Amino acid sequence: EVQLVESGGGLVQPGGSLRLSCTTSQFTLDYYAIGWFRQAPGKEREGVACISSTDGNTYYADSVKDRFTISRDNAKNTAYLQMNSLKPEDTAVYYCAADLWGPGGNWNSIKEYDYWGQGTQVTVSS
Repeated sequence: EVQLVESGGGLVQPGGSLRLSCTTSQFTLDYYAIGWFRQAPGKEREGVACISSTDGNTYYADSVKDRFTISRDNAKNTAYLQMNSLKPEDTAVYYCAADLWGPGGNWNSIKEYDYWGQGTQVTVSS
């Protein structure tokens, strides 16, 4: 089963930072847009950020713009989500996903993505 692997989640105080990583040993991520999504208890999974497969363009949800930064290191076959100025409302399970030659239509649509990780928990609390 093709799978992405997230890491870097944890417990952090409000105003703190975390960096999430997303990688796989099963294929190269070079040709894939990478999206980060999150899902809080009782809520739908929502798109947080995306980095394109080709031109490096990035996309962000309004709620995280200017606080989160998505990036990729193709040499390490890894994508990252740097999260700064974290708020309690950022608490969720964070998932990375891969979209071949993406993003296509809507970067924040779950249906666009071909492969998903199992998620990593991020908890922002004092």
